[in-house]
Amino acid sequence: MIEATVEELTPVVGTRPACRALGVAPATIYRRRTPPPPRPVGPRRPPARALTQAEREAVLAELHSERFADCSPAQVWATLLDEGRYLASQRTMYRLLAAEHGGVRERRAQLDHPSYQAPELLAQRPNEVYSWDITKLKGPAKWTYFYLYVVLDVFSRYAVGWTVQHRESSQVARDLIAQTCQQQNIQPGQLTVHADRGSSMTSKPVAFLLADLGVTKTHNRPYTSTDNPYSEAQFKTLKYRPGFPARFDTIEHARAFCREFFDYYNNHHRHSALGLMTPAAVHYDHAQQLRAARARVLAAAYAARPERFVARPPVPPALPSAAWINKPDNQEVAH
Repeated sequence: MIEATVEELTPVVGTRPACRALGVAPATIYRRRTPPPPRPVGPRRPPARALTQAEREAVLAELHSERFADCSPAQVWATLLDEGRYLASQRTMYRLLAAEHGGVRERRAQLDHPSYQAPELLAQRPNEVYSWDITKLKGPAKWTYFYLYVVLDVFSRYAVGWTVQHRESSQVARDLIAQTCQQQNIQPGQLTVHADRGSSMTSKPVAFLLADLGVTKTHNRPYTSTDNPYSEAQFKTLKYRPGFPARFDTIEHARAFCREFFDYYNNHHRHSALGLMTPAAVHYDHAQQLRAARARVLAAAYAARPERFVARPPVPPALPSAAWINKPDNQEVAH
């Protein structure tokens, strides 16, 4: 409306006096009278550091191969790096896949119970804090289940003990924890064992065993599954594993599947929180050696094509220094 009034006054008093009278910038009026010519549209030249078409096809071929069909780009990147091969950065792999498929991510909202004191546990080395839990596996018929017990090292994410049984039992839990502590050579005062508030977790047989072993026990706040995040995440990894059956025909079937899964999880699954190392590598102190080997591969890749690494020379992901359950606000962020 104001621009139209300026155009009406322009023949009488001129453009600039009309703009001053109405409080309009003259540049705005001149720009609207003569809009800039459209920018030429043409193909964008790829930057010199971009992958060639052949290199892009090689990356996609690896990502779509049968070997890596169920792996994330980060897992593929780490696996190839451990084999002495570098094809592209993790971000480039994600970008190439996003151009074809895109991706989504979900996170569940959790209840908050501020009236309870949150357990605060810190693990700075293996065999310092264990997390254990029980999950149901569907049996051959409706309302039938098998029960998977898992003891997990919080720092290394290594499954130090597991068993599949017909029922949930405090005696089975006691025997599993005792066997795990013996196999891992746990000394009195060394270990804290964390669990939720299920009947087996709070049972007297388990409590008496931990007291006899000199092991500290802690529990979740009521109805707060996020107080036991490592076991919950491990169960989700299990049940989202390709090939996880809707039902198990027999307990032997369930045990055979779990035996294969835990071999994969401990020895082949590269965990993002572990610098894309396997739990076994961190638990048995091989991670520093593997990271040094990765650094040599990345240094060779940088020496061959430095223009592809814009910000800085590439380095392997950092190794974990600590793992928290409910990290206090005044603590530094731990990997």
